[in-house]
Amino acid sequence: MKIYLIFLIPLFLWGCSNKNNEVIDNGITSYQVINVSSFPDFLFVPGDSSIVASVTFNSSAGIKSVFANIIDPDENILNSSPVQLYDDGNGPLHGDITKGDNTFSNKYPFSQSYFNGKYTIQYYLVNSDDNAVLVAEHNFIYDNNIADIAPVVSNLVAPDTVSQLDTSIVPINVSIAVFDSNGAGDIQTVYFNSFLPDGTPSQQNPIIMFDDGDPNHGDAIAGDGIYSTIVKLPSKQSNPPVPLGTFRWEFQAKDREKKTSNIIIHNIVIK
Repeated sequence: MKIYLIFLIPLFLWGCSNKNNEVIDNGITSYQVINVSSFPDFLFVPGDSSIVASVTFNSSAGIKSVFANIIDPDENILNSSPVQLYDDGNGPLHGDITKGDNTFSNKYPFSQSYFNGKYTIQYYLVNSDDNAVLVAEHNFIYDNNIADIAPVVSNLVAPDTVSQLDTSIVPINVSIAVFDSNGAGDIQTVYFNSFLPDGTPSQQNPIIMFDDGDPNHGDAIAGDGIYSTIVKLPSKQSNPPVPLGTFRWEFQAKDREKKTSNIIIHNIVIK
């Protein structure tokens, strides 16, 4: 039995590193990393929400400054500017215990709105030539201390009937609203599965939807909680031909904890 496809939608995948604590560069003779912050996880607690980033060198010779970047689970830099680290002994302000001991530290506040997952602290030093050098990194798991609640999909916009054209592709614009009480960043994927008139699932399931503001995806505004895509219905001259009849589309969302939303079922007639 032939399987007929009416969807041509690109899928992009991004990967991330699985490294744990690691010294990146200790081969320059003027310094050596001898210790890095090593807490494996961090739980948000109101009133005490700051992590302490800390790196220790065998010597401060040739080091003009030290800073860190915080990388979120999507590999975006969380901090808007480099987090400067200090060896000033100012525990209350910077989390640094002893002045002048070649340990550079600073606090960085975590918001409860940050989503759960693996975060990375990347440590850099600026040497006497004003070059920034990545010297170490540290991974930890963040728990925002909010019970995970499954997302909700609603307000589906899709046509009930679409007619094929003789020679042209017909774009079918589809959109759906998605809400997650744990925050928009907790939404991992929004998609739908298509089933042909005989009940056969499309080989391109799941069909991914986007909230990226890309007109190629039919999305008007990035980050507004409305996920969209454009399904391209081939012409009557397509080979193999698209079967006519009622297709069943099942819409759903999934969050970072793999919890799935309610399902909205929509029937669309292709004629």
